[in-house]
Amino acid sequence: MRSVARDRKRSELAGWAAYGYCASHSRYFWGLRLYLLCAPDGMPVSFCLAPANEPEREIAAAMLERARARGLLTGGEIIVGDKGFAGAEFEQTVACFDATRIRPDRRDEKPRFGKLGGIRQWIESVNDTLKGQLSLEHHGGHIPAGVWARVCQRILALAAGVEVVPGLVELSM
Repeated sequence: MRSVARDRKRSELAGWAAYGYCASHSRYFWGLRLYLLCAPDGMPVSFCLAPANEPEREIAAAMLERARARGLLTGGEIIVGDKGFAGAEFEQTVACFDATRIRPDRRDEKPRFGKLGGIRQWIESVNDTLKGQLSLEHHGGHIPAGVWARVCQRILALAAGVEVVPGLVELSM
């Protein structure tokens, strides 16, 4: 039986993909993280693929900066993120884009935003559509160009579905 670690070192994704930790599943994984910026109707506006071990806040800040430079963020937006996007530095970064960041409150801080259940349900609906219906986690790409093409196909399919079928990704609030 071949060693999985050896296969990952020999993979053509080695150097791009990396080990990261998934707090919601309490386990490590090897691969990439998808960062997705969507409009309120679920339409993808911008996305980024990054190694799983890259700092989330830095990747998100760079993605927001790129979206602003391309005119995709015009100011006044509300940026919703999870608890991992806590921190004064990231909050200042979002504020410099003339946007407001909200996220679920942590247990060790004073309540500011609440649990955001309805908004989180909408976000999970977008994620579930990509992972479940569009098989994002089982894309079959073995080289960087193949992974990139397959992820782009899934995001384009999501965008087409949102455009053609209004209500595909329902906002349950």
